[in-house]
Amino acid sequence: MVKQKNLLIFILTVGVFGILNTEMGFIGILPEIADHFNVSVSTAGWLVSIFAIGVAISGPTMPLLFSGINRKKVMVLVLSVFVLGNIISIFTSNFIVLLIARIIPALFHPVYVSLAFSVAADSVSKEEAPRPVSKIFIGVSAGMVVGVPIVSFIASVSNLQIAMAFFAIVNIIVLIATLLFVPSIPVKEKISYGSQLNVLKKSITWLSIIVVILLNSAIFGVYSYLAVYLQTITNTSANITTLILFIFGAANIIGNILAGRLLTFNPIKTIVSLPILLGVVYIILFFTGQFTLPMAIITLIWGILAGIAANINQYVVTSSVPEAPDFANGLFLSSANIGTTIGSAVGGLFISAMGTQYVVLAGILSIILSVVFILLRNYKYSSEKNCRDERKISVIFIVKSILFRDTFFN
Repeated sequence: MVKQKNLLIFILTVGVFGILNTEMGFIGILPEIADHFNVSVSTAGWLVSIFAIGVAISGPTMPLLFSGINRKKVMVLVLSVFVLGNIISIFTSNFIVLLIARIIPALFHPVYVSLAFSVAADSVSKEEAPRPVSKIFIGVSAGMVVGVPIVSFIASVSNLQIAMAFFAIVNIIVLIATLLFVPSIPVKEKISYGSQLNVLKKSITWLSIIVVILLNSAIFGVYSYLAVYLQTITNTSANITTLILFIFGAANIIGNILAGRLLTFNPIKTIVSLPILLGVVYIILFFTGQFTLPMAIITLIWGILAGIAANINQYVVTSSVPEAPDFANGLFLSSANIGTTIGSAVGGLFISAMGTQYVVLAGILSIILSVVFILLRNYKYSSEKNCRDERKISVIFIVKSILFRDTFFN
């Protein structure tokens, strides 16, 4: 039974990697796509933007629509859509067709990822749920960060079609593994659409959504411009820039692993600590980012915190509305994408107005706002559970942390 559960989690993790890699991997081959389809790089960039827009739009709705269907059937359907989209992308010579082959899988993206989180959480007790969920996040991080240089490398040593074939191969492997090794997973208790939508009437739902938007904005408002920062402020070479980006990706995966343990043992302290530590990292980055070695060390710590933050974002929403897990995961995915978009836009504004070095201020601004809403969310959460002690923990801990009289996760 344990081996079967572990195999299921592994298949879901690789499946999430394949889907996130299909989304983000195009970043690494945009120049080749622009040349192949005879369009500008900015036009080719729509292949990434339109996918993100599709995920943000379908995030709250598509997981809700599929929430009552057998999990295995949903997995097979979504993976089949991705495989078909991947194959069309390889062989089409029409840019519009390529856009369509991107937007349709994007609409199904939140269905699989939301389902992966839900199935992973259901495989263990409620208290231990963050552990298997953190393994799914390894697939998310690998797809977002590691997949980009892999696809870019394949394109550089072969050609665009073979690079895009990588997306199809991963998804085909997962589809076959799902058909062969994943048992039928019927929905234990079907929740009506109305009951799930009722969670939107709860203030804690909206407080949690705002927290996710702000935390993701804090991360991606700065990370989106990390390569630019390294080249213009740290003055690193192309090879060193790539190495530091890899450090961030590897650290992100470490953060995913740590998050499972931290959220299992002390979720409140973990949630409150994260923005404080991230703020400290950004302050150090602002004053020492021009030096290569300190920058590499900062990136390592920053990447770990970013991995923990991703898990916190999912936990914050799903723990607030446990009565609608699929819908909650959809809300998380949509909120995270909105936060990424807002953060990138705000970071760009700071760079335009003040210079690249000051992009850190975009992250710090989001951090300050996130602390406020984390305290409000935690207060509301503990109020609903009639736990006065938990109500006090957030405020007391954050004050002690600011005064440096408490140690992280002690």
